[in-house]
Amino acid sequence: MNIDYIKDYGEVIAFNGAFSLKPKEKSLKKHIKLSNPTDNKVYTNVKELIKKTGLKSGDTISFHHHLRNGDKVVGIILQACEELGINDLKLAISAIFPTHDFLVEYAKKGIITQIDTNYCTGKVANAISRGEFKKVAIFRTHGGRARAIYAGDLEIDVAFIAASATDNAGNINGTMGKNAFGSIGYAMPDADCAKVSVAVSDTIYPYPLSNPSITQDKIDYVLMVDEIGDPNGIKSGTTDITKDPIQLKIAKTTANLIDESGLLKDGFSFQTGAGGISLASAHYVKEIMKEKNIKGSFIMGGITAYLVSLYNEGYFNNIFDVQGFDLEALKSLQTNPNHYEVSSSLYANIHTSSPIVNRLDCVVLGATEVDTNFNTNVMTSSNGYIMGGSGGHSDAAAGAKLAIITTNLIRTRKAIVKEKINSITTPGESINALVCEYGIALNDKTLAKTLKNSRLKILDIKELASIANDICGVCEYEKSNKRIVAVVEYRDGSVIDVIRQV
Repeated sequence: MNIDYIKDYGEVIAFNGAFSLKPKEKSLKKHIKLSNPTDNKVYTNVKELIKKTGLKSGDTISFHHHLRNGDKVVGIILQACEELGINDLKLAISAIFPTHDFLVEYAKKGIITQIDTNYCTGKVANAISRGEFKKVAIFRTHGGRARAIYAGDLEIDVAFIAASATDNAGNINGTMGKNAFGSIGYAMPDADCAKVSVAVSDTIYPYPLSNPSITQDKIDYVLMVDEIGDPNGIKSGTTDITKDPIQLKIAKTTANLIDESGLLKDGFSFQTGAGGISLASAHYVKEIMKEKNIKGSFIMGGITAYLVSLYNEGYFNNIFDVQGFDLEALKSLQTNPNHYEVSSSLYANIHTSSPIVNRLDCVVLGATEVDTNFNTNVMTSSNGYIMGGSGGHSDAAAGAKLAIITTNLIRTRKAIVKEKINSITTPGESINALVCEYGIALNDKTLAKTLKNSRLKILDIKELASIANDICGVCEYEKSNKRIVAVVEYRDGSVIDVIRQV
C-alpha cells in the first residue's frame, strides 16, 4: 500500500504481517476524578445529563451493539445532541445495523461526520460507500477496537453504555431487567478508558446490583430512559442451521477436515460464526464428538442457541461469551455456571498478554470473496459496496491453530474464489484451509502433510478459481482511484486496505 497519510485518519502504518507490529508502551486508563459522598449519579433528563458530561461539538461518543437490531439508545442520545446544537461528532460504535439507518440523516445535517466501527450494514453502509459522510470511516476488528481504546488511538470523550439493569451507583449488567440482552463485553474497554462513562438503562434495582458486569467505579452517571431497546432484535441475520444441500455438503466436509487435522480430541476448543454453514459445521463436529466420546474444553464467540445446546448436552465444558446472538444465549448466561461473560479485550486484543483467541484450536468462518493467496474479504460485496466488516474474523483467524473459510465456490452466478478481490479484511497467512462444494484448498504445509493420505478431495486454490472462471467467466477487476471513504485496520492498528467511493 503506497499511502502514507489519509485525511481525518492520520499517518498510515501499512500492514506487514499478522504479528509484525509491536505494541505501544503506554496503556490508556480512566481519567482521575474527585468523588463526593453527596454526588448524585442518576439523571432522567437526557439533555441535562449531556450538559453535565461536558460533551461538545467535535467530540467522540461511543456505543456498544449488544442490542443489535433492537437498539434505541443511539437515537435517544443523538436526538438530544441535535436539540442542544452539538455537531461534528465522531460516532465510535462497535457495530451498525439497519435499526441505525437514521444515522444517514444525522450525517446530512453534520451532526455525525465520522463513523468508527467494526461492522456495518443497511443504509449507513451504503452511505459510507457512496461518500456521504464528511470524514473517512474507520473499520476495526473486535479485538482491534479494544486495542485502539487502551492504546489511546481511539479516545472516547463520552461513552453511552446501554445496560438492562443498574443501581443508583452505576453497577450495571445486561442479564437483568425488562430488556435483558446478555453479555456486555464490547462496552468494557469503553467503561475503562472513556473520559466520561454514562450507563443508559430502563430498570433500576436497589443498591448493590447483583452480579455487575461493569462496576460503579467505572460509571460516572446513570441515565434512566423509558426503553433501551427491543431484545428480540438481537436475533438479526442467520442463526439457524442451513438446509441447503450444497451448504450441508460443505459443512460435512469441514467437520471431516477438522477431524482429520488431529485437533478434534479431548480438550478441543472451537469458535464458529452464526451463518448457516458455520452452524451446520458445528452440528457435524458434534456428531463426530459423540461417536468418538470427545469432551471439548470451550466454545466461544457470538453465542447462539445451538452452541448453548452443545454445552448443555455435555460436549463442551465452558462457554466464553463476548456477545449473544439470540435470547437462548441470554438464558444460558443467566443460569449456567460455566458460561462466562468476557470483554472484547480478553477475547481478542492482540496487545494483551493472552487473548482467548490464542487458545483456539479451530475457527470456522465465512467470506464474500477469497483470492488465490487466501486473502479474504468480509467487508464489501463484489460491486464494492460495504456490507459488513471484520468483527472477530481477523482476530479468530490469527489466533486459531486451524482457521477454515467455508463458502460456496459460486454464489448468485458470481465467483467467490478469484485471482483478485475488491478488499482484504483477513490476510491469507492467517487462513489454513478453504472448503467449498468442489473440495478443499490448503494453505498450510503441516496440515497438507497430515492429510497426505486423506480421502478428502484436496485441490489447489488456483484450480478452484479456474473452475469458477469456467462457469462464471473471468471476473474483470478494476481498482478505483476515487476518494477513500473507509480505512480497514488490521487488529494491530496497521492498515490492511482502504475502501474507495463506489
